[in-house]
Amino acid sequence: MVQHVQTSSPSQPGARPGTRRAWIVAAVAGAAIVAAGAFTTVPGLLISPLHQQYAWDRGQIALAASVNMIFFGFTAPFAAALMERAGLRRVAAGAMLLIAAGALLTSVMTAPWQLVVYWGVLIGLGSGCLTMTFAAMVTGRWFVRRRGLVTGVLSASSHLGQLVFLPLLAWSVDRFGWRPPVVTLALAALAVSAVVALLLRDHPADVGAPPYGGERFVAKPAPVPGAARRTVTVLVDAARTGTFWLLAGMFVICGATTNGIMWSNWVPAAHDHGMHATAAASMLSLIGVFSALGAAGSGWLTDRFDPRHLLACFFAVRALTLLALPMVLSATVQPSLVGFAVVYGLVDVATVPPVIALAQRRYGDDGPIVFGWANSAHQLGAGAAAFLGASARDLLGTYDAVWAVLSVACVVAALTAPAVRVPRS
Repeated sequence: MVQHVQTSSPSQPGARPGTRRAWIVAAVAGAAIVAAGAFTTVPGLLISPLHQQYAWDRGQIALAASVNMIFFGFTAPFAAALMERAGLRRVAAGAMLLIAAGALLTSVMTAPWQLVVYWGVLIGLGSGCLTMTFAAMVTGRWFVRRRGLVTGVLSASSHLGQLVFLPLLAWSVDRFGWRPPVVTLALAALAVSAVVALLLRDHPADVGAPPYGGERFVAKPAPVPGAARRTVTVLVDAARTGTFWLLAGMFVICGATTNGIMWSNWVPAAHDHGMHATAAASMLSLIGVFSALGAAGSGWLTDRFDPRHLLACFFAVRALTLLALPMVLSATVQPSLVGFAVVYGLVDVATVPPVIALAQRRYGDDGPIVFGWANSAHQLGAGAAAFLGASARDLLGTYDAVWAVLSVACVVAALTAPAVRVPRS
């Protein structure tokens, strides 16, 4: 039985100095998500260099990105259960080591199947442990107040990986080739793994403090046995509800219309219009900047408004931006393309906080695992879009039809969101 001890005044929740540790934990978790996120856009930078060096088809190279996204997605729910058994710190540090190993092995590959194994499987597994499911567990354990805001900020952290690393990586690929940037990222992952091992803590009880904003001390739960079994059981139970399928379906579309198409195909699509890779990467980085702002803002809004209405609005705006994209792409960066990056970026990750909130309201303590399964659906959509988008480009010689189809999919998601049924908070 969990024991509760009064530790702070109800009139001043979160005022005790010990609760400041929650912000340190959130910062370290954010650093891990940033580092993992830096690897997500690299395949888009590698398509042209690998095609030129090895004469591999674009579809072969994009297959590694697709496999990465699928493993990324299906690892998340099991990682959530594993973290409940082994702890946040051990799993997060181990995930960063796995990512570093995959990147180092990629630097010495000689065949397409090796790219699929090293970047697709190893980095997919490692980064899959550091998804929004990880963010949901951190905020769920360490925060009572500001939970939506912190969720939004952590949701934006993977896109901050683009902001911090992508332009420099694009410049490095142009100047030094693709191997040095990959090795540099591997070393960065090793450094973050050490920081996680030193500073991340599994639960507020580890430092003798209540969650931020909590009025009472919360005892650390015992390790949960049967992590994999529980993960599957939660899926089976959730799959009997319509809410799960609506959330998963929207996230399939979300994945296809964000990281699925953008992270692997944005640079090649811009290149088709004559844009230099460094300029294209800078625009993708700009999207990352406004994704961070949009996710944080979405978290703030989720604390105050119906998440379903927010989702409908975000998907509708995304549909309009994707429909306009072929008209604003050109050989140089024009104000219209900057406008696209700003608007699209603001709604890019904004869907995450509302979906996390809906999963928590509907499924309670199982919410993070249910969200992990919804995130798996997200990555299925992303993987399909990464591969099919590149294949459509090889077949049609243009991405125009791809943008149109994805825009229609976003309209479907916008119409679906209000149908989600959850208890009132």
